[in-house]
Amino acid sequence: MVKINQLTPVVRVRGRSWRRWSIAAICCYRPGEASRLIYRPRQHRKHRGKGRNSFSWSDYRDLVVRAHIQLGAPIVLVWDNLNTHRAAGMREYADGHDWLTIVQLPSYTPDLNPVEGIWSLLRRGPLANTAFTDDDHLERTLRRGLRHIQQRPDLIDGCLAGTGLTLTRQPTTIRRGQ
Repeated sequence: MVKINQLTPVVRVRGRSWRRWSIAAICCYRPGEASRLIYRPRQHRKHRGKGRNSFSWSDYRDLVVRAHIQLGAPIVLVWDNLNTHRAAGMREYADGHDWLTIVQLPSYTPDLNPVEGIWSLLRRGPLANTAFTDDDHLERTLRRGLRHIQQRPDLIDGCLAGTGLTLTRQPTTIRRGQ
């Protein structure tokens, strides 16, 4: 008789960590042009009870402004219902800038958001089955994975195709199921 001891692996972590990573991304589509991904990762070093450990509405605004500068074109932003996307400051900013139009997705429809496909590609690709040795290892892996997606417009197109939405020539029209 052979006895096999199966032990559950244990990963020891020194100390407690209040660090957290957030990533905001925009999939950019224009008929007849290569699709683009614009992203911003951010590490938050939060101490208990102090500060915010995610993006604020102004961080999203800054990302949209950066996208507008890089793309050199008006933006129709199709957003999910994250509370910071619906913040009063963001609405006021959009109302004051004619190059920005915001369209809210219906509640509970992550399947209509192409950026969810980006997160899926990251989770199934470079982040899969990886035990990160430190913050720098995580950051390098995130940036490398996002850069890989950024350089492959076909992957970004696939994220839109996965939603069932298509582009039309009218910039404010998105049709489902075609």
